[in-house]
Amino acid sequence: MLWIIIKYLTTAAIIVTISEIAKRSDRLGALVAALPTVTILALVWMYIEGQGNRRLASHAFYTFWYVLPTLPMFLIFPYLLGRFSFWVTLLCSGLISVACFWLISLLLKYFGINLA
Repeated sequence: MLWIIIKYLTTAAIIVTISEIAKRSDRLGALVAALPTVTILALVWMYIEGQGNRRLASHAFYTFWYVLPTLPMFLIFPYLLGRFSFWVTLLCSGLISVACFWLISLLLKYFGINLA
């Protein structure tokens, strides 16, 4: 139980730190947020818990393919935010990400990679 609390507190501290940096500097906050901190942290936790190299490699491989469909959101969000409210923009961006995920998932099936 103590291990889970340590994981939660460490992970939360990293997220809070990123949001505090972003308050002071848009660019630095975006740079730090763009770093794969969540994935690196997940890989560290998985390694410490003895998940094995195959599982770690698989996690990194699929993370790459799951990140790709989210990238258009970061271009669409600023555009939509100038035209709609935050919540509408967030919803539209999320729906666009889901559509991109679906399209990439279909495309990757032709190459033998199954994301769904």
